Amino acid sequence: MKAFLILEDGTVFTGTSIGSPKEVISEIVFNTSMTGYLEVLTDPSYAGQAVVMTYPLIGNYGICKKDMESKKPWVEGYIVRELSRIPSNFRSEESIQHFLTSNDIPGICHIDTRSLTKLLREKGTMNGMITTKEYADISEPVSRMKAYRVEGAVAKTSVKEVCVLEAEEVRPGKEGKRVALLDLGAKDNIARSLLKRGCQVTVYPAWTKAEEILAGNPDGIMLSNGPGVPAENVEIIREIRKLYAADVPIFAICLGHQLMALAAGASTYKLKYGHRGGNHPVKDLETGRVYITSQNHGYAVDVSGIDPKVAVPAFVNVNDGTNEGLAYVGKNIFTVQYHPEACPGPLDSGYLFDRFLTMMEVKR
Repeated sequence: MKAFLILEDGTVFTGTSIGSPKEVISEIVFNTSMTGYLEVLTDPSYAGQAVVMTYPLIGNYGICKKDMESKKPWVEGYIVRELSRIPSNFRSEESIQHFLTSNDIPGICHIDTRSLTKLLREKGTMNGMITTKEYADISEPVSRMKAYRVEGAVAKTSVKEVCVLEAEEVRPGKEGKRVALLDLGAKDNIARSLLKRGCQVTVYPAWTKAEEILAGNPDGIMLSNGPGVPAENVEIIREIRKLYAADVPIFAICLGHQLMALAAGASTYKLKYGHRGGNHPVKDLETGRVYITSQNHGYAVDVSGIDPKVAVPAFVNVNDGTNEGLAYVGKNIFTVQYHPEACPGPLDSGYLFDRFLTMMEVKR
């Protein structure tokens, strides 16, 4: 079946329909990862967005459900050059085509994703539509695209009630640390990374009051990744400001990093086309060492507005100089824009979870 990708600037790509045949309008973003497409599909940070995979062949190792980063896919649509119809992998449970169809996710293949990616880089992230309807006049759908906004995404992706996850293994003679994880749209591997280090993780919905979190007497607090526009989360930022004032170690990732910065008086801004992929170099400003990181964000913290008595830059993106992490002065708080939990992507930054454990040990 023929399908069309229409962008808000009037550009039209013609290809083949994959997944659900339904029509969808969303923000169009691209991801440069060569593998890990299932983790991308199920990352809650993509809520409200359709993802272009720059690697030309997607789906060749099928769907391995143990690799999912949440219980369901969150992308609004999926855009690839070529979709593998027959997977070859002993772990595969189904084809990616079946996975997209059964989860009602529309997509398009057999388009020039290289040209599309170059367009998004040159003009910036824009909204678009995936449809099987051939419009004679695209002015009406373009007007709908221009009106589209990603709103309320954190509330959609967060857990709806408190749940407790027990550590996989607690080392003899060592009591596992109690970590409060504020779920802003968390990937599962954040909790897994803590659990395998012996922590007991209590997951809280994004709208939980700071008083309730602190009443659980956690050894540390984790602020997760998540989707959407950081500054729209006014109530959550207000509660994070209370957590900032408490004397509890805090580690924040991605959206959590941005919300902590907003709570401390900084601002955020939208990047031209964002950072999404598993090959982004980040420099540790203290040691000078460069790490290859997994990233998925469309906004960044404006460090020019941060009071150096409150926080200082700790990491920087080598490609474009944008902020990738903050160290808070006089506080047991550090935050990073990238994803140390990986999935997909390199494991270079997993040591940050160990740093968080050390912070909790010192505090105790």
